Amino acid sequence: MTAVNYDCKDPSSCRPEQGEEFLDLLEERRKSSDIGHALRTFNPSPYRGSLSLTASDLNRTVMDSQYLRYIIQEVATETGESVDLVREGASGILVEMSQNLQLGFIRLLGFTLSKVMKRLFTHININPDGLRRLQQAIQDSPVILMPNHRSYVDFLVLSYIMFTYDLPVPVIAAGIPLMDMKMIGEIFRRSGAFFIRRAIGTDKLYWAVLSEYVKTIVRTGYAPLEFFVEGLRSRTLKSLTPKLGMMHMVLEPFLKGQVYDITLVPISISYDRVLEESLLARELLGVPKPKETTMGLLKARQVLNEDYGSMHVYFGMPLSVRQLTQARVDRCMYNLIPRDLPQRPSPETQVCVSWLAQQVIRVQERGMVLSPWSLIACLLLQHMQESHSGLLAVEGLEEGLALDLLTQETLWLKELALSFGAHLDWPKQLPEHQVMSHCMARHRSVIRCNQGRVVLLKEEGHVGAGLTTAEEGVVRRAGAVLMVAAYRNQAFHVFVRPAMLALAIRITNSSHREDIYIYFIFLLDLFSNEFIFIAGRSFQDFEEACSLLRKCGAIHTSQHEVTSTEKGQRTTSFLLALLQPFIDAYQVVFSHLCDGVEVFTEKQMVPAVRGLAIKLILSGQLRSYEALSSDTQKNVLSALLRMNAMTRLTTGEQSEFRTNKPSVRRIADTLAGRRPPQLIQTIPRL
Repeated sequence: MTAVNYDCKDPSSCRPEQGEEFLDLLEERRKSSDIGHALRTFNPSPYRGSLSLTASDLNRTVMDSQYLRYIIQEVATETGESVDLVREGASGILVEMSQNLQLGFIRLLGFTLSKVMKRLFTHININPDGLRRLQQAIQDSPVILMPNHRSYVDFLVLSYIMFTYDLPVPVIAAGIPLMDMKMIGEIFRRSGAFFIRRAIGTDKLYWAVLSEYVKTIVRTGYAPLEFFVEGLRSRTLKSLTPKLGMMHMVLEPFLKGQVYDITLVPISISYDRVLEESLLARELLGVPKPKETTMGLLKARQVLNEDYGSMHVYFGMPLSVRQLTQARVDRCMYNLIPRDLPQRPSPETQVCVSWLAQQVIRVQERGMVLSPWSLIACLLLQHMQESHSGLLAVEGLEEGLALDLLTQETLWLKELALSFGAHLDWPKQLPEHQVMSHCMARHRSVIRCNQGRVVLLKEEGHVGAGLTTAEEGVVRRAGAVLMVAAYRNQAFHVFVRPAMLALAIRITNSSHREDIYIYFIFLLDLFSNEFIFIAGRSFQDFEEACSLLRKCGAIHTSQHEVTSTEKGQRTTSFLLALLQPFIDAYQVVFSHLCDGVEVFTEKQMVPAVRGLAIKLILSGQLRSYEALSSDTQKNVLSALLRMNAMTRLTTGEQSEFRTNKPSVRRIADTLAGRRPPQLIQTIPRL
């Protein structure tokens, strides 16, 4: 299995090339002593410009900073409290937040993780060339580690890898719930985690302490800093729209000229199977997430008896902030105000930071390694959609899908994915039928093969109160569908642009390149909370989609025309079916908004849309169980706000929204092909 290399100035536009090999971190761990590994000499090479600071020195530097003193004085003036009292509050925030990295606890974590990882995973594959690039980057400038976030394991595995390969262990931005876990929270803190409240709101003092703490870590080169640019763990296993608060903080020392450069390292973590798959699906269906507790962690130890297959960790090409922001942001503006004083970022800076975050996520996607199960999941869901409930095992009455047919289609999809630039962990030494059987055995909680036919099982466990038997059946089926859909989603970045082009060709029913492009732009806009598209790259996305479909023979293109081919009907049908669950889910939300109350809160909308989707499924009018997903419903809301079809009336946990029903109907009609999209004057023209 090979990894990828990037060799161009714009990382997101580069097609990965076959290059470096992966190696299995666990292979050596299975051969040697775990205690010896934990207690060996650990002598990493830090950033050459770093200051020698302890954790307490770091905190003292933060509290003594001119910036924090200024904010403390401001808050004292605004609230009428004494400066000493406000300073005491700031100190309390810092104590609650800060890490206390200690080598002894790193060794303890290293020993524990060696035991756990060997039980959970057959392999942890990493690219050694990426580690060598990272080692050099760490010595040259402050480094920001930016992994994607699909599992709680993400939080631990990078520190384990860094410790194993003698690289400085990072300090990691983590959520407050982890801190509240007795004993475990303290172990995490002493292993480098610093804890951030999830809801900061307008707490000016908290923002100031957090911002100065992060900037001081970067400015002093205290340690590599790790944070998840998506903010939250993805419950759908798709990339999430980046959260920019932490991104602004880590980049400010460069923008203000306090460091020469900052290096961003995108890291792609891929799983054959995630530990929390059932939990994630239930959260999407409205079942509250269990509170993280030490007792809950101990009760979850039965996961050690499950097979989670392989994990791939790909360390992407380090990205120089200095090079990427050249000609994109004018740093001279920061010379107009003293560096130690707060300064609101300019619109130009905000656009640049957002662009950088999107670049990082696209590089993460390029480095993802797909398992055969991701391809199988794509096909299973499509066959289920076609037969509505034909894959759902109900007392053995439904036939399911023939395994031989599923195998043939998976092998066809494997070749298509490879032609689109995907990276697959397909075991070459095993016959195809063994690869299929191993995948289905690993995911036996949702799928079974009986007498040569594949059936999808209902989700077990609590699914919600107040449901009728029929409604509960729909929700249980939706739980299984969402679990399988999560693994399909891991492959979505490979197919989404060609799929949107295929849809644009079908909906416009035109061969005119300009017409197809305009509808393609509409889809990019509508689904930009669902999938990651880099701002200002719509033309490149369109050309990439044309290139991929042309490569597999699905379309012919000329300067002014794009036409489908008979040869490409199989590919086109697959791509259209891939998008259909999202189209159905969006139309359900549009229908609810057009027929429902004009003003509402998100907490009112989500269960109402879920209830409508259940009714439509039971009546046979809707085939997509994914319409029950709360994440998809919230993405529709975000899209409508951005497209001015919705107005936010108030902010906070109970934000109210007002629907512009004519605008929503226009968008719904455009998506369905009942009216052409409005031409956006600012789009790049062909």
